[in-house]
Amino acid sequence: MPKINIMINGLPGNVATVIAQHIVSDQRFTLIPYSLTGPEIDADKYLVGGINLSLIRPDERQAVMDDIIASYTHLICIDYTHPAAVNSNARFYCERFIPFVMGTTGGDREALLATVENSGIAAVIAPNMAKQIVGFQAMMAWAAETFPGLFNGYAITIRESHQKGKADTSGTAKAMVGYFNKLGLKCSAEDIKQERDPEKQLNEWGIPEEHLSGHGWHTYSLTSDDQTVKFQFTHNINGREIYARGTLDAVMFLHKSIQQGVQGKVFSMVDVIKSQSDF
Repeated sequence: MPKINIMINGLPGNVATVIAQHIVSDQRFTLIPYSLTGPEIDADKYLVGGINLSLIRPDERQAVMDDIIASYTHLICIDYTHPAAVNSNARFYCERFIPFVMGTTGGDREALLATVENSGIAAVIAPNMAKQIVGFQAMMAWAAETFPGLFNGYAITIRESHQKGKADTSGTAKAMVGYFNKLGLKCSAEDIKQERDPEKQLNEWGIPEEHLSGHGWHTYSLTSDDQTVKFQFTHNINGREIYARGTLDAVMFLHKSIQQGVQGKVFSMVDVIKSQSDF
């Protein structure tokens, strides 16, 4: 099978870097030597796995991208940029008929989905690319539909901790709020307690020091009104490897969907997980 041309956007960001390293070492893919980056990035080049990538700022991307499209056929973009760039980037990809996998959170999600659905491409868009976490969310979604109001009268606290540089509240935690609402718990995204202070993460949360710069810890605590019953759901991720593996599975799924002629379709990581394809 010919290698799939991949453009990873968001370098020199940490998640994008880990994914780029995986792409370089994976025989299924070719990492093209360009990456869309933010206006605040001063560097013009970034070295990953022996490949010197050109960093393209927003004011340069239109002209450069036209040349890239002409040079690299069957291109798929991976987007781990910034919440403020989500909708603009999606429009940019769709206008140029570039299918993409987007793990960037934030932005106007309804507009994001509509952009792809009204286009001629397909995309995988998910606030979390870790397949096991997505599977856990799917189980909670099933419980919410099957047992509505199960936790009526219970109180809930939601805590999440991510590295200092993460700009927005956890997309995973925000998605979980909807499931808990259906289960009878009163909470909103504004109730999520967000931690970004490395000192507190180390001393109060017990997050390993080597992972302060890259982690995703979540705890959901449910307590009965008389304080005699407590349920707690926790999922803690150290590092970024799990996201890289899930993202590349999403690329393979999207590639096969494109070969089947799918257009104007937004897939989720649940679709990726459900697929029986042998990646």
